[in-house]
Amino acid sequence: MSSATTDRLLKSDTDRLPIEDYQRCDPRWCTGCGNNAILTAVQKLCRDERLPREKTVFVSGIGCSSRFPHYMNTYGFHSLHGRALPIAEGIKMRRPDLHVFVNTGDGDCCSIGTAHWIHAIRYNMDMTVLMHDNNIYGLTKMQTSPTSPLGLISNTSPRGTQLQPINPLSVTLGVANASFVAQAVDWIPDLLYQTISRAFHHKGFSFVRILQRCPEYVPVLFEEAVKDPSKILLLSHENGLKISADLSKVYRNQEKHDPSNADRAREIAAMTDRIPIGILYHNPDAPRHEDVEYPDKLGTPQMIKTVLNEEFDKFTI
Repeated sequence: MSSATTDRLLKSDTDRLPIEDYQRCDPRWCTGCGNNAILTAVQKLCRDERLPREKTVFVSGIGCSSRFPHYMNTYGFHSLHGRALPIAEGIKMRRPDLHVFVNTGDGDCCSIGTAHWIHAIRYNMDMTVLMHDNNIYGLTKMQTSPTSPLGLISNTSPRGTQLQPINPLSVTLGVANASFVAQAVDWIPDLLYQTISRAFHHKGFSFVRILQRCPEYVPVLFEEAVKDPSKILLLSHENGLKISADLSKVYRNQEKHDPSNADRAREIAAMTDRIPIGILYHNPDAPRHEDVEYPDKLGTPQMIKTVLNEEFDKFTI
């Protein structure tokens, strides 16, 4: 082996940061909260992909899930309720070299942030969006959210919710220029990690809905699906998730689903008898905002440096 090759291998080993270097402080989520599993999966991804902390940013809105940036030892922006996506878009627009992640909740994304969500799908900017969906407003202590199931009793619906819930998967698949739509659950960590990893590697707007347990306010909400594997449908494909033999022994309901088939993806998204897990839709050829909107005028690091120096020069004494 040449010395140059040896040097590269040694350098690659030293470049890899331990997972602890992506951890900032102890999470303040409740014991058993599904957000903990999501955090672990994302920190593992950052470690495995060797993401430079100075080149990685997490943006969130308001809610339990939106505390996420506080627990990542990277750049972060804890923004206003429902406004995570436009802020993330602004970051990506001026700094296309950054790895941009968005953490949003079912209330944050599907209520006050709905308009931003819809148009972010259309823009198809390169970012990874994780929607933590526990079907309830947890931070403000148990109010009905847009994804709360029919009949759920909450502090704002003491007689049970009367409106049908929003299906975030169906909504996303119904918007023009959707390019990556997937679903995961917090209690199957292997597939959770795989899904987030596939979303990260997609060049475009990756939308991952993660069913996330809330043990404090709706502890029984996903209990049946956790205890009964027949309530789960695993989606596999050569371009999708790889299901291990051990998981196949537990989750026998599986479907070979081609993620390029948008019609079947919409049918799967609308399922009510089982929870589909995997990549529902993937279109790597969908036009991205970065490629069609002034592609030669993106804020490269050198351009930003030049503009800053020009501004600083105005104040040189």
